[in-house]
Amino acid sequence: MTRSPAHSPADRPGSLNAARRARSLDLLGDRPTVDVLVVGGGVTGTGIALDAASRGLSVVLAEKHDLAFGTSRWSSKLVHGGLRYLATGDVGIAYESARERGLLMSRTAPHLVRALPMVLPVHRDTGRLRAATTRTGFLLGDALRLSAGAGARNLPASRSISAALTLALAPALRPAGLRGGQLSYDGQLTDDARLVVALARTAAAHGAHVLTRCGAVELDGRAAVLRDELSGEKLEIRARCVINATGVWADTLAPGVRLRPSRGTHVVLPASALGHPTAALTVPVPGESNRFVFALPQSDGRVYAGLTDEPLDTPVPDVPEAPGEDIDFLLGVLSRALAAPLSREQVIGAFAGLRPLLDSGGGRSADLSRRHAVLTAPSGVITAVGGKLTTYRAMAEDAVDAGIAQAGLAAGPCRTQALPLIGAASPGRLAASSAPARLVTRYGSEAEAVLAEAADDPAMLEPVAAGVTGAELRWAVRHEGALDASDVLDRRTRIGLVAEDRDRALPAARAALEV
Repeated sequence: MTRSPAHSPADRPGSLNAARRARSLDLLGDRPTVDVLVVGGGVTGTGIALDAASRGLSVVLAEKHDLAFGTSRWSSKLVHGGLRYLATGDVGIAYESARERGLLMSRTAPHLVRALPMVLPVHRDTGRLRAATTRTGFLLGDALRLSAGAGARNLPASRSISAALTLALAPALRPAGLRGGQLSYDGQLTDDARLVVALARTAAAHGAHVLTRCGAVELDGRAAVLRDELSGEKLEIRARCVINATGVWADTLAPGVRLRPSRGTHVVLPASALGHPTAALTVPVPGESNRFVFALPQSDGRVYAGLTDEPLDTPVPDVPEAPGEDIDFLLGVLSRALAAPLSREQVIGAFAGLRPLLDSGGGRSADLSRRHAVLTAPSGVITAVGGKLTTYRAMAEDAVDAGIAQAGLAAGPCRTQALPLIGAASPGRLAASSAPARLVTRYGSEAEAVLAEAADDPAMLEPVAAGVTGAELRWAVRHEGALDASDVLDRRTRIGLVAEDRDRALPAARAALEV
């Protein structure tokens, strides 16, 4: 049942590509029994696959579409420290968030996460109670970061700043009546989809079979039938433990799970629309005590502004749309703090993601807990659901612990608190890289290998769109599991966030797939 060449000269530890996928399908066709089957290739599913594989268990990860196809590519690209949860009294989630943020920044993915300054402007019309409350919140966040321990040195303490510095960090702010600002720091991901790919590749380096374009059509606690979405062939997998990590689609495989998905929308703006800010801008949502709209500067000259928190009242789509009313809401809230209001004409892209929140009864989706849960169905299927991107690792650890206990598997202890992802390296090693800084922030210690994909062809090092080069497109195909142009443009590089960029880069993406 050969589907592509039996080997690939481009293989390196943790490489994912069409040839490796074909080998995995062939091997599983002959020996279809594994310790753990994980269904779902987002941050939770890939985190679970890595946790299980690094404990010495045999693992299959099956994803109907592509890595990071669903919610995991539509986040704010922030590794939150849990400040908003302190405001609601949920100290447990806040502490867990601060701890997990620290692990990502200091141990597991320091190449993908950096400290992001965030400024909250204080105008004369800002209520004194509001200003005092947010300042107290930032101080509590500082204390929480220190108590959580991990990565405490990576983020400076919050402080009050002058009006002049506030404007220097966020030049588009309304200067009239500006009294100053409150400066705090959080973690920012280079790219959420890149984190998912790094998790999947690290799991593969520990022996996991990573099967994209393989959907689960039948599932119970000991077996599943997978369908190869490319060939239409079916593959039966016998597993000692089956874990459902399909996020907002989890209830389709575990009908007893009750979810209330909520929609988070972002708009993409050119940095020039906000005066090329060097800090994220934080603007309170009117009438809300702990909700804000953020304008988050990116390394590619763009700003992502978000986000909404609206209940989804329709069937869950594969790719959610960003409604016009969400876009208007975001522009309106941001404009309250700006010298010149933002307009629809300045929006160059938009995206929306769906949070897989557990249904706990009444109340707004914005007020539902972000706690994760690990649930076991009567069929034996374990479902990991809820939570958020920052705490994926803790969620994965809990899910694998549950699977080991249920199936009586012989496995080592969890290793992921200290397990670097592919590309991770010390700041000194990353700084010494001869590769361009933009590549180092995206590929870490592999940046020089990405350059080598050019193979002495200078044209491959020229940007095709949004600063992305042909060498990166080729790397995505040879090492990151991209199987079609959409994988390359919409998840491995994120060129597709702006339609004009996507159209410009499409021929180069197709050419990379032919190499």
